[in-house]
Amino acid sequence: MHWMNKLERKIGKYAIKHLIIYILGAYVIGYVFYFMDRFNIMPGLYSLLEMNPAMICRGQVWRLVTWVCTMPQSPGIFLIFMFILYYWIGNTLENIWGTFRYNVYMFMGIILMTLAPMVIYLVTGLIGGFENALNLSASTYYLNLTSFLAFATIFPNQQVYFMFIIPVKMKWLAILDGVFLGIQVIQYAGYAIAMPGYANIWISSIVSILLSVANFIVYFLATRNYKRISPKEIKRKRKYRKAVKEVNARGTRHYCAVCGRTEVSNPELQFRFCSKCSGNLEYCNEHLFTHEHKK
Repeated sequence: MHWMNKLERKIGKYAIKHLIIYILGAYVIGYVFYFMDRFNIMPGLYSLLEMNPAMICRGQVWRLVTWVCTMPQSPGIFLIFMFILYYWIGNTLENIWGTFRYNVYMFMGIILMTLAPMVIYLVTGLIGGFENALNLSASTYYLNLTSFLAFATIFPNQQVYFMFIIPVKMKWLAILDGVFLGIQVIQYAGYAIAMPGYANIWISSIVSILLSVANFIVYFLATRNYKRISPKEIKRKRKYRKAVKEVNARGTRHYCAVCGRTEVSNPELQFRFCSKCSGNLEYCNEHLFTHEHKK
């Protein structure tokens, strides 16, 4: 976490508190635009929000940002439940990680999913002649999936009620999502082969899926504390367990390495391990600060 701590000290003050509220607010705007479009109040309004690399290259640069307002799922009876779930997950992650780290995680996903369709279009659309295949995928559904995967990793045994009735743990939902995403990747790959003229659309969908998982994997791998699995740390833990077994074999849990007294022979004493001594040696309170450190 060293690099993240340095970054937080430099720019942490610019982190957006309660970021999930702003994200959900963007979804509300998207749903309003969608219904205004659907009921012919302002036809074509919702399409102006979508990621469209061809239109961006023609000057509609606002789409680089407004795609975040597009609907993560179609309107339906579970829309309110979706908002509650996303708020709960986002707010929990911010409380666990801190505002800055949650910002980094979400914005990293947004940036990756913004760049991917543009790169795919520039490579396949302009060079490959697929200018009519305009609408490449940058889905907010996959953006929210990164938060869900993170939450399921931190709280795998957290129980939620699927369809408000069936109790299920988050880890099983995450596994089901993984299976579903794998099926989608295979399906979209088949579409790309069957419809080569629109291959960049399906490739972009595959990339969005992979990026949603990659954002989760990269962030977690980059912020893990690998010291605990280093050979030195493993050796230290092995010695500690061995020392504990030796003490337990004597019928006592605590043993002073200087005077040999235990909690059985002298229950009034307190015993502590010394972090500066090798071999996980333990000392009574009379010798803890006066003994000679052993290396």
